[in-house]
Amino acid sequence: MAATYDAVLVVSFGGPEGPDDVMPFLENVLRGRPVPRERMLEVAEHYHHFGGVSPINAQNRALIAALEAELATHGPRLPIYFGNRNWHPMIPDTLRKMRADGVRRAIAFFTSAFSSYSGCRQYRENIAAAREIVGPDAPEVDKLRVFYNHPGYVEPMAGLLRECLERIPAERRAAAEVLFTAHSIPMAMAANCRYELQLRESCRLVAAGAGAAGASDAGAGGVNWKLVFQSRSGPPQQPWLEPDVGEAIREAQARGVTDVVVVPIGFISDHMEVMFDLDIEALDISHGLGLNMIRCPTVGTHPRFIQMIRELIVERMSDEPVRLCLGELGPSHDVCPIDCCKYEPQRPPMRPAAT
Repeated sequence: MAATYDAVLVVSFGGPEGPDDVMPFLENVLRGRPVPRERMLEVAEHYHHFGGVSPINAQNRALIAALEAELATHGPRLPIYFGNRNWHPMIPDTLRKMRADGVRRAIAFFTSAFSSYSGCRQYRENIAAAREIVGPDAPEVDKLRVFYNHPGYVEPMAGLLRECLERIPAERRAAAEVLFTAHSIPMAMAANCRYELQLRESCRLVAAGAGAAGASDAGAGGVNWKLVFQSRSGPPQQPWLEPDVGEAIREAQARGVTDVVVVPIGFISDHMEVMFDLDIEALDISHGLGLNMIRCPTVGTHPRFIQMIRELIVERMSDEPVRLCLGELGPSHDVCPIDCCKYEPQRPPMRPAAT
């Protein structure tokens, strides 16, 4: 149904912006879970490798600046606010500012294209908890639908993949392998959401858009592609989605593949898990095996992607919305069912995710 909004809220994970922020940030991520300190120090080194600064906040501010320009030019003219789960600006503080500014109802853009507990439901829980903290006059917050199959996400990603494939010599291109990678999640979490289904559909659409018509996990025609996962952070006894990108690279080399294109389909910006897990660890594996690895950029602030966010806002504010999508799964729901992506996180010691 059409709704009236007086602000946009960009919601994301957050990350440290200096060496002194790293350990407090990781403590926020873990929130009392009994993780050994050596595990925390191991993850902290990922950040210290880049000066103790996660790029995610700067990337989100760049996205907000681009969206502000898009809304100023094409409307609707709405102020944009920024709130994080784990680091400043924190969601409760942002809601307090919105309340002080007179915001009564906002539409939220989550920096995740796919449905899962950690990528959608947990953010909704964070917002609900923040509203309780702020009080009964806290702004209402709705969320935009997930956009994994929206042309504004698929088309720019397909263009970026096409550019990467063109960097491979023509005589080797048909034998190259495309590895679409996304953050792994526990199997128990995956069982009650459409995360893996949506990822496979997004991969299929992007591969087809890049000219890999007919490509599939089975490699039937076009450029071969495969969905793999990265950044697993759970204990060994807890099953998570596989295969891991590093293992997939090793298996590709064992099959005689000489060129791989790694596409971080599960991420919208080049934050820590892209920079460390792919640009350092996966690249080291590839070079050690003599493989030519090309890492595809994320969508970032691509103009078509920014336009897509505006289209989603307009869609929710329209009496007769145009709900753009590609493929056969159709547009995702606007209002999540009560049990959507429900998950009771296990609390064994685990390595926190880096973003």
